[in-house]
Amino acid sequence: MTKPIIKTTTAEDIPALQEVLDKTGLFPSDMLPDMLAPALAGETESFWLTCFVDGRAIGLCYTIPEEFAPGTWNMLALAVHPDLQGRRVGTALVSAVEQHLIAQQQRILIVDTSGTEAFARTRQFYAQAGYEEEARIRDFWAEGDDKVTFRKAL
Repeated sequence: MTKPIIKTTTAEDIPALQEVLDKTGLFPSDMLPDMLAPALAGETESFWLTCFVDGRAIGLCYTIPEEFAPGTWNMLALAVHPDLQGRRVGTALVSAVEQHLIAQQQRILIVDTSGTEAFARTRQFYAQAGYEEEARIRDFWAEGDDKVTFRKAL
């Protein structure tokens, strides 16, 4: 695998990213064009990054500013094609997000995930990336499925 290349997401990336979403089940891929539209039109501070390996879009990250919390951002989506998970592609995407925000002198990046056993690897990923579990809201997503918020100072 060649070194991942991370760029701002473009409309041309949508079909390949929809495949990533279909393979990961992060959210329905038909939502992607509408979700991306404000960023593609330059109408928002939110930003999307696409990760390419060997010229193929294989991952995405979506990050938004938190309202009423200057300098605080929320990473709402991180997805890597299952064939390339565990190869530090997610780490490269998160690092690119962090560097982008640091360059803008932002303060904090948060990410929410599930507290279920199915998301244990996800929580471990964020812990290994230097994020600390900051909060847990019991039964947030569903009965028995806590919302776990991780935080990293930039």
